[in-house]
Amino acid sequence: MHCRAYFLLERDFQELKENNFKGITAFPVSEDLMEWGANIEGLQNTFWHGLFFQLTIHFTSQYNFVPPVVKFITIPFHPNVDQNSGRVCIDFLDDPEKWNTNYTLSSILLALQVMLSNPVLENPVNLEAARMLIKDESLYKQIVLRLFSQPIQCKKCLLIKLANTHYLILMYIFRSIKAVSFNDYYKTWSGIATSKATEYYRSSLLEDPNFIGEYYKQKKVELKHTKEWNLK
Repeated sequence: MHCRAYFLLERDFQELKENNFKGITAFPVSEDLMEWGANIEGLQNTFWHGLFFQLTIHFTSQYNFVPPVVKFITIPFHPNVDQNSGRVCIDFLDDPEKWNTNYTLSSILLALQVMLSNPVLENPVNLEAARMLIKDESLYKQIVLRLFSQPIQCKKCLLIKLANTHYLILMYIFRSIKAVSFNDYYKTWSGIATSKATEYYRSSLLEDPNFIGEYYKQKKVELKHTKEWNLK
């Protein structure tokens, strides 16, 4: 016998199919409808348009009293997406107090589509993405487009693309801090040189804990949204 959440998700799926939202698709991958896959394209009139991202959505039998867990498989370099786990950090998914039972599968996916081009810069989970977006918007755009503008056809191609992207990010960091020890420099570049491609284009940027720790010690900045964004 199916639970209440099953029938709600059947309703949500029907709503999604009837509306046929541009740039959004979703489909169940388990018979009980608790596990879903989804694809989101960035909004039109933003540089995210034409970029596609895969997600997983995990519901529980408590839906819609509690929010699902949403993770990107194709992990964007984005202030509100954890660069290691792909987990989306957005208030109504993170805080049960801000969740509303009126939310549906469609409204969740639409909110994530908007989030891509309208990041929330207070308490970002990817601090480096937020810092770069504030200080050097053109470089941020360049990195996003370099990573996701074209499908990766082979592991070798992915390694080359990641190495080039790591280089851009590291150069940005080196310009932002007063000094970096040779050991930190060596460890960081050794990690890049020996990194391996992973499935679904996923990459963990700036994984060296010693380097990142040194960076945060040197430059701790309170991130606040101080201007109106126009990410076209």
